[in-house]
Amino acid sequence: MTNRITQLRKERKLSQAELADAVEVTRQTIISLESGRYNASLLLAYKIARYFELTIEEVFLFEEGEG
Repeated sequence: MTNRITQLRKERKLSQAELADAVEVTRQTIISLESGRYNASLLLAYKIARYFELTIEEVFLFEEGEG
């Protein structure tokens, strides 16, 4: 699964720490999400999507054949 977190964050001129604070996780979690080392839980995916005023599917991109 890939995501658009880096792109969305940079478009809004947010630091990783600012996004982390907004969705109540550590900066390290945001770093891991952006680098693809970690997949968000459903709750975290929802918080991130809601923060950017998007749907989960607009932020997190599921490729056919995954899972």
